Amino acid sequence: MSAGSMMVLVGGLLAAQIAPSPKLATLPLAMIIVGTATSTIWVAMLLRKFGRKRGSHVGFAFSLLAALLGYLAAEHSSFTLLVATGLSMGVAVAFWQQFRFAALESIADPALYGPALSVMMGGGLLAAIIGPEIGARGDAIFPNLPPFAGPFVLLTGLIGIAIIIFQFYRETPIKVDPTAAPGRPLREIIRSPRFFIPSLCAAIGFGVMSFVMTATPITMYEVCGFELGDTKRVIQSHIVAMFLPSLISGGLMKRFGIGRVMSVGAALYAAVVVIGLGGQALMHFWGSLILLGIGWNFLFMGGTALLPQSYRPNERFKVQATNDFFVFGSQAVASLSSGWFVFTFGWTGLMFACLPFLLLALGLSLWQSRWETGSHSV
Repeated sequence: MSAGSMMVLVGGLLAAQIAPSPKLATLPLAMIIVGTATSTIWVAMLLRKFGRKRGSHVGFAFSLLAALLGYLAAEHSSFTLLVATGLSMGVAVAFWQQFRFAALESIADPALYGPALSVMMGGGLLAAIIGPEIGARGDAIFPNLPPFAGPFVLLTGLIGIAIIIFQFYRETPIKVDPTAAPGRPLREIIRSPRFFIPSLCAAIGFGVMSFVMTATPITMYEVCGFELGDTKRVIQSHIVAMFLPSLISGGLMKRFGIGRVMSVGAALYAAVVVIGLGGQALMHFWGSLILLGIGWNFLFMGGTALLPQSYRPNERFKVQATNDFFVFGSQAVASLSSGWFVFTFGWTGLMFACLPFLLLALGLSLWQSRWETGSHSV
């Protein structure tokens, strides 16, 4: 997670200097999302074949490859290598995203899924600090290296620490009844509300978040003329709002039910649109992005906690892979189209475009909430 937040800072600044065109400066960051979305299925299949612990070392290898490519990109001022850095980092993210399923598999009581995810996602708060710090301090620590090469050296050390810690991980054996029926066809699973409610809510949460977040710096800095410092603080506040609720959202899901928490997340997204349509002053952007972060946390964590209800033990990898393909595929499409959309239809048009998806997420969340209270059956 720290690698991603470091890449947002260092990758963006380095790309602005070496990109052949200013319009391509965000391509290395976009490739992180593309790399994640296109890797989810084969990553899950690899983990199914070799196990989570052995297979995850391939993910660490991609992390180290990304750090090496980033160093070489800075050393040789190579935009192509920087794009490859983003792609490799995206593959590593696909492996990291599987860690949340490993955490759920280590817990026998589904009621504790929310608190477990709170611990996992709470790491984002540390990443929001560590990533930018190694990005900002790398050149000072390694003054003899080319500009922006030092952070990638520090990133290599950070990944090394993570690899050492990961050696203490003990994979939870999943008992599969040999007499049980073979896994259901994926089409049958996808059609079940137990799958499409959490998967669609998580996909909408990620897609809308990326759609609005990516457009915000462009709108604030290029269109509205805000200073870079104001734009940076709004984005930083948004990142904190994404992960800080993790400290309580798991407990809220355990106490009030996952469906209700997801419904609040969808309602917060609706409030994002209301505030966004209210004006384009600094406080409008600030309020929208903070609520956007909290809403994302509730929808994504809720969807992840619900997903294990949709599959049997012998179906888990293919269902998890399909879910992540939907979730991160929606993020990739939203992120890549956001800039074009805001320049074509404006900030107001972008806000209106979010409405149908928010209404769908709210409807699905309420459906889930009613089922949890026993008044409706999925």
